[in-house]
Amino acid sequence: MLRFRRRIGVWVDVEDVQGVEGRTPVRRWQDEAVVAKPVLLVHGAWHGAWCWEPVVAGLTERGVPAVAIDLPGHGDDAGALTDLHADAERVRNALDGFDEPVILAGHSYGGIVNTEAGVHSNVADLVYVAAFNLDEGESALSAAVSESTAADLDHTGRPDALAQIQVGEDGISTIHAAGARILFYNDCSDEVADWAVARLGPHPMASLGQTPGAVAWRHKPSTYAVCTLDNIVHPDLQRILARRADRVVEWPTGHSPFLSRPDLVVDLLAAMSCSDER
Repeated sequence: MLRFRRRIGVWVDVEDVQGVEGRTPVRRWQDEAVVAKPVLLVHGAWHGAWCWEPVVAGLTERGVPAVAIDLPGHGDDAGALTDLHADAERVRNALDGFDEPVILAGHSYGGIVNTEAGVHSNVADLVYVAAFNLDEGESALSAAVSESTAADLDHTGRPDALAQIQVGEDGISTIHAAGARILFYNDCSDEVADWAVARLGPHPMASLGQTPGAVAWRHKPSTYAVCTLDNIVHPDLQRILARRADRVVEWPTGHSPFLSRPDLVVDLLAAMSCSDER
């Protein structure tokens, strides 16, 4: 079992504590013994745990424990690609390793995985970053089409995401490098975009058509981060999905704020981690 503790406190005047006046002020550290909730980070399609590296580093600097995992067949995982339910099982197995409340954060497709896995007893809060917090019977593809059609979303001037995805006869998809820059990293520096594009891998398209076996956000508090410059998940579609969350924030970023503005992600997760709420 993993257990993380972060002890924080405040400087206080000894006179204030003891009720003594007329002395030269002396200060000491008053330990408040706050236990920070750890953060478990789940990547989206075509990505891996690597995409969270700036966020993990930022949280670590704040004293907040953070773990990013690879879904099967992604990132450094040498196993086979699987499907939504096996991906959720990977997250549940990771959650089993904790014996305290965890903040479970997911990006894009990772939000679907966490929607199924997040009913785990160790999950205290859910965070969706430009993600699909699907309901019962929904898939990423069906939700994107139905919600976009119902809301008559305007796609004028937006890139054609499907044109950037190459799907093999086995249903395994990859993203064209130039397309990835447009869809995922439009607000990243060239250096960061180069680094990320070189690490992208394949993803099974079938998982985007699967429906979650559980709907965690109906049972756990959730926060949705809308990325207003997103070129793959329409910001207005995100706002529609965000209505299902208990709290909504909007960031002026593209689809990958963990790379373009990791400070925003770190600020949100650190504040939630150090909250007294359990």
